[in-house]
Amino acid sequence: MPHPCFSLAERFLALDGALARHRPFWQGMPFDFADLPWRNTYPELCDWLDDQTLASLSTLKASPEQLTAMVKQWLPEAESWLTLCHVKESHHADLYCAPHWSAGIPGRKWSQIAAFNAAMPKANGQHWLEWCAGKGYLGRVLSVSRQSNVTSLEWQETLCRDGQQYAEKHELTMHFVQGDAFAPESQRLVDACDHAVALHACGDLHVTLLKHSVAAEKQSGPSTVTVSPCCYHLIQDKCYQPLSTLAKNSTLSLSKHDLKLPLQETVTAGQTVQNKRYVEVTFRLGFDALQRAITGSAAYLPVPNVQKSLLNEGFEAFCYWAAEQKGIVIPSDTDFAEYHTLGEARFLLVEKMETVRTLFRRPLEMWLVLDRALYLTDNGFDVDVSTFCERALTPRNLLIHATRIQR
Repeated sequence: MPHPCFSLAERFLALDGALARHRPFWQGMPFDFADLPWRNTYPELCDWLDDQTLASLSTLKASPEQLTAMVKQWLPEAESWLTLCHVKESHHADLYCAPHWSAGIPGRKWSQIAAFNAAMPKANGQHWLEWCAGKGYLGRVLSVSRQSNVTSLEWQETLCRDGQQYAEKHELTMHFVQGDAFAPESQRLVDACDHAVALHACGDLHVTLLKHSVAAEKQSGPSTVTVSPCCYHLIQDKCYQPLSTLAKNSTLSLSKHDLKLPLQETVTAGQTVQNKRYVEVTFRLGFDALQRAITGSAAYLPVPNVQKSLLNEGFEAFCYWAAEQKGIVIPSDTDFAEYHTLGEARFLLVEKMETVRTLFRRPLEMWLVLDRALYLTDNGFDVDVSTFCERALTPRNLLIHATRIQR
């Protein structure tokens, strides 16, 4: 697909309009519905969905391009969303880091770190800040491949200790700081660095880094900021707080549930994981059908996380556990097989809705990433949005690279 020449603002406004016009397809909770909510407005699309099997829906969810080709007769705008979400892959630096430095790092994570490092322009001998560092795996690569000083900020003391011990053993120029990224003191670390980086820091954690970078003194703060966002729903407010001027003017209001939509894309779930999900979700939906019959409620009733071992005891055991959690008394003559069948039927309905929501997964993620990028441009940075690796390595492959404009 050729790289279209959209400005960040043009992309954002086009995606904002598309998401706003098609809200009924992606906002709301599929568990709440007893039928497809677009049955009257898009009957032919619903008929097509009714003809799909669980296997075909799974295939379509895994391939947005194939799904778009199938539904464009009812949603003709869908092809343009693919174009709006396409950005170039970034690769600036040919930086070698010998394989032995990957000790203790899972193979997929090592590949992600190497790709993230290569996506940033080469800049040796400067001071890097690794935000939400864990054991400092990314900082390790920065220190070795760029011959740089690295400060690694991490909340968990044990991870700091392990990371510092590794750095000292291998004579790396790394210094771990145990601290809270949300604390005001973290601003000083941002002020003192030349390059601030965060690979898959969750929600408000990476947003805090962006805000600190904007607030930093222009003479002493970071000249570049590179972030790959993750877990957009992990925020402290009840709903999403836009950052950029354009996003603040948007009509969209995003709940934490809405913000989970981009994270539903996965390329690593095997068949065993999928089977376990099927069992748990059908159990939850079957119990929900039961509780609606008992209480007269028309709303989905969420229940807490369950020990996976309980699922092995069967649907009836799950229902008694869930009923105890919610203070519901199950009648002695309950036909559990009937409600389990209803749960399986509702699972298929949820999958139909989730398949259509797949069309909006990347557009919403791009909207969120562009909000962050535009926030930085609003505040004196030159910003580029790209991918740093193939989707097969991680679906969270979008990269924001910002360079402070010198005045």
